[in-house]
Amino acid sequence: MEFNVSLNDIRLFQWVAMIVSAALAIEMVLIKVPHTEHATRLTRAKSTVALSYMFCAFIFGYTLFHQKIDNYEIFSALTMLINVAFSTATIAFSLINLLGHRYVDFSRLLISLFVIFIVSIGLIEMFFNGERNLFNMTLISCIVLFALMSIVYIILFDKWYRHSIQMLEKYYDEDEEHKLKWVKFCFILVMLTNMFILVYLVFLRGFMFIYIGFYILFLLYFASNFISFIGSHKLLLDAFGHWTISQANRSSRKKKPARKKKAGPAQETGNEFTEIRKALAIWVERKKYREYDKTRDEIAAELGTSRELLNLYFSQEIGMDFRTWRTGLRIEDAKRMLLEDKSTSTNLIGELVGFSDRSNFHRQFSKIVGCSPRQWRDTGGNAGTEVTHA
Repeated sequence: MEFNVSLNDIRLFQWVAMIVSAALAIEMVLIKVPHTEHATRLTRAKSTVALSYMFCAFIFGYTLFHQKIDNYEIFSALTMLINVAFSTATIAFSLINLLGHRYVDFSRLLISLFVIFIVSIGLIEMFFNGERNLFNMTLISCIVLFALMSIVYIILFDKWYRHSIQMLEKYYDEDEEHKLKWVKFCFILVMLTNMFILVYLVFLRGFMFIYIGFYILFLLYFASNFISFIGSHKLLLDAFGHWTISQANRSSRKKKPARKKKAGPAQETGNEFTEIRKALAIWVERKKYREYDKTRDEIAAELGTSRELLNLYFSQEIGMDFRTWRTGLRIEDAKRMLLEDKSTSTNLIGELVGFSDRSNFHRQFSKIVGCSPRQWRDTGGNAGTEVTHA
């Protein structure tokens, strides 16, 4: 193949895309997933992503092999459609596997890839055959099938993403959704690449090199976030493991007839609430509310009670849930530190009082106090409308 390109020639971007895809595929293969009880899904997702990048490199190489043909730009658009369709199926499958508490049926992916393979061969054959009307009909059919496939994956992803957030909220007593936002953002980018290639095929011409450049950036962004997630996967997988175990225990537990207690339940609850109140006072005095990345069960154990009783106490005695109450303590602590130690950055203060995420600290501070942490500090504590907590 003759390597003769200019800066705005799509062949240059295709060469770069092929090299980047191949390098990322090799990197994905070589990365080792930490051995944990529930890391199998991550290994499967990693292998699927590596397969996607390998196929991407192959398609760009196949396209460059035919760079001397007429209508090369249209041919490049067709191969990009095939590339994006394959990437959508594999990347969406890998992301859904990360979010689902059980494996998504691998046979569905194989069926999707087989259909993409057969349709792709037919589309390329129609292009080289020269029958324009038949080619246009085949292309329209491919676009419709591709759109339907994307809709199916959108529905599946939305289902499992919501489910994952619910599991994180049940397992951790922190706002951990921000640690999964990259998954949602990457999926949105996948869908945007789908939309762009469809719009290009229907309406645009002459901008394929821009589209390929965007696709290269997407490949790099997704790979960097996925590799980063491998190092912090325990957050989500622990929640999956807890959910799986609790469901198994629930299904295997036999129902027993309830026994009537001789002691008055109101009196027992009152005694338990007294113990919780004393334990909470010591807990606050020791500033334990600054600690994060703890499960609700761990916090309840520190207080010498159960998660159910702790929730009941805050519901009946405090009138708010534990998380809201603790957030109020953290914000009050932050307000004091912002005024007393003006040399410390607001982000560091947020971390010191117990917020693991900077954006969450600023959001909660503004919600409760009525102004940003910086405004609170700059005005000496006179800005905002303070909301008091019980």
